[in-house]
Formats: sequence, structure tokens, C-alpha cells
Amino acid sequence: MTVVDHPDGTVAPEPPAASDRSLWHNQDFLKFWSGEALSLFGSQITNLALPLTAVIYFNATAQQVGLLRFLQWAPYLFLAMLFGVWVDRYRRKPIMLLANSVRLVAIAMVPLLAFYDLLPIGGLMVIACVVGIFSVLFEVSWLSFVPTLVKHPTRFVEANQKMGVTQSTADVAGPGAAGVLIGWLGPPTALVVDALSYLASLAMLLWIRTPEPAPPRAAQRHVGRELLEGVRWVFGHRLLRPLALLAPFTNFSLTCVSTLFLLYAVRDKGLNAATVGLILSVSAVGALVGALVSRAIIRLFPVGLVYGVALAAIYTTPLLIPLADGPRPVVVGLFMLSLLLGYLGSGLSNVVQLTIRQTSTPTALMGRMNAAFRTLLFGGAALGGLVAGLIGGAMSLRAALTVVAVGSAAMVVPLALSSVVRLRTMPEPVGDPAPAGTD
Repeated sequence: MTVVDHPDGTVAPEPPAASDRSLWHNQDFLKFWSGEALSLFGSQITNLALPLTAVIYFNATAQQVGLLRFLQWAPYLFLAMLFGVWVDRYRRKPIMLLANSVRLVAIAMVPLLAFYDLLPIGGLMVIACVVGIFSVLFEVSWLSFVPTLVKHPTRFVEANQKMGVTQSTADVAGPGAAGVLIGWLGPPTALVVDALSYLASLAMLLWIRTPEPAPPRAAQRHVGRELLEGVRWVFGHRLLRPLALLAPFTNFSLTCVSTLFLLYAVRDKGLNAATVGLILSVSAVGALVGALVSRAIIRLFPVGLVYGVALAAIYTTPLLIPLADGPRPVVVGLFMLSLLLGYLGSGLSNVVQLTIRQTSTPTALMGRMNAAFRTLLFGGAALGGLVAGLIGGAMSLRAALTVVAVGSAAMVVPLALSSVVRLRTMPEPVGDPAPAGTD
């Protein structure tokens, strides 16, 4: 260890470099992290309350529930890349403040309109779409904003683990609390809690003091050229390309299964909102464990192997859901086991793939890279919700779940052939290229 001289002639250890210090010492990251944690807990209520409002409050059909899920995720499919260009042109913090402000108002409208009996199912779908649009904007922004707070690529795994643990903790506690709140207040009224969580997130964002440098000004701006630059970066990169090709199929499967599971659990198995919330909470312990152990697992095993095994768990575990039969405790237990193993894979794979993406992408392209992945991930989710509604309306819910689960398990084959599963260590951080449009 190096030493420095004190005025009195003694020597003392040199303070650790900022890159060697844990993010527990980064006050602005902690502010952002805590605000996002509150927002994530509130979002769990929305994720359960919106479809349950449709199922219970409106007695919606499978097709209507599928359309609702599609409208929640469709903005990722159609707007993420355009938002990515915008995010790369401007500072990210003001954009995040705008996005959370609109989401706060939109979510608060649901209980308000329901109280006055002014909420038709079409209105619920419009609100779901508005929330989806500004969720795209916020997520593309925060994924690009976190490296500004963290500063050092050596701390990206720690940052992603912390965010992953928070997401997983919200997944664990959120659905159970959401189920209780929905059972107590009713699906529309419970959304007030999510609106308050967005208010808390806004306060934390305003409290952050880290200066965010303005993106470099290009001599000429052209949306099409900048979009193409982001797409070429993702699909031209040897590691990002396989991640991008697997992304839509992963979320397509997850959303198909989750959409049909809600209908199957409530209508075929007769489970109430509190029980469904309990199943999701217990199952989500897997995601929390996956995020918690991710750093240790990445140190012990090749990165590609960890990612491959984690995705294989996501793809194969839905097979247990249509097989669950017998006494109610057995059915509930098998539901929990299936979702727990899938969540475990999700929590682990998220930390791995997000770190690969951040270390493989220069800052100037970070927004467009994240937008491309958001388009693929949630475009797959949007189509998954729509297809789940169509399949669920065309056959029995159990048969529909079986078709989706078998198709999901088949994704293990292209996963095994992917080059990313042979990656041994995290890639080295890249430098920043010149921005598009410069001389």
C-alpha cells in the first residue's frame, strides 16, 4: 500500500481511490437507489392491480386482459428507439423527472375516476398505455443515468446488483402487500399507493446533486442516422448481438406465462387476489436470491455459463404450472416452485446481461443501446400479452399454458448455440467514439 506524508512527519495510508470505494459511500447513488426502491414497490401494486381491475372490476375476457397487457408494453416496441435518441441528446435527470410526474398523475386518475363511476375499461386501457409510454422514457433514461452516478466501470456490477436486489425485494414483498391492499381497498383504490411512490421518487431525484455533463453537440443531427447508429452498435457487437436476439423471446415467454397464470389461478383454480399475491411474493424470493448471489457466482464461474443456466431456468420452469393438480396446497406449492425457479434465473441473468451491456457500450451510445434492448425486451412482452389473450380465448386456459410452456422450453436450443454462453469473464470497458454527425 502506498503512503503519504503528514505535516508532522508521520505517514499514513493513502485514501483509497474513488473507484475502489463501495457505492455505500456514493451519496447520490444511494438517493437514486432509495427513490427507485420506493417506486418499484409501488409499481408492484400497479402490475397486479391493473389486470385484476380488468378481471374483477370489469369481468374482462381473456382477450381484453391480453389487450391490456399489450397496451402496457407496446410503447416499448414503438417508442423506445426514438426515446433513446432523445436521451442521448439531453441530460437524463430532467427527462426522468418529467416521466415520473406524468406517471404519478396517470396512476392517480384510476381511483379518482373509479370513485365517480367514470372509469370504463377503455379508459383503463388508455391509462395503461400512457403509463407504459412514460415508463419507457424513464427506464431508457435511468439505465443511462446510473453510469453517471457510479462513474467507474469497475463498480457497474455492484450497482447492477444493488438495483437487482431492490427489484427482487420489491418482487418478494410487493405482490403480497398488493394482494392485501387490493383485497382491502379494491383494485382501483390500491393504486393510490403507487402514485405516492412516484412522488417519493421525484423528491429523491430532485435531491441528487451530481453534475450531469451535457452530451456533446454534434454538428448535424439526424434522427434516422442516430437510430441506425444505435442499432448497428447492438447488432454489430459480438456480445450484444446474441443478447439482443434472445431478449424478445425471453420476455415473450415470461409475459405469456404471467398473463395466462393470473387468469388460470383466479378462474380455473379459484384463488383470490391475496393468495395470488402470496404466490408471487414467495416465488419472487428466487429473484432476490439470484441478485444477492450474483457477484459471488460471477467470480466463481464463467460469466457465459452463469447466464446460460439462468436463462434455461426461465425457459423451462413454466412447464410445472399446467402440471399442477390435486389438493389446493399442492397446486399452490407447485405454482410457487415454478415461479421461484424462474425468478431465480431472472434475478441472476439480469445482473449479468446488464453489466455486459454497460461495459461494452460507450457513454455516447448508452441511451440508444438501452433503448434498443428495451424495444426488444418489452416488444416481446407486448406481443406476449397479446398472444396470451388470443390463445387463452381460443382454448382452455390450461391448454394455453401448456402450449406456451412447451414453446418456452424449446428456447433452450438456440440458447445453447449462442456465443454468449461461452464468455468466460466480463468484457473490458470501451472508450467513447465521436458522436454521430461530427466532422
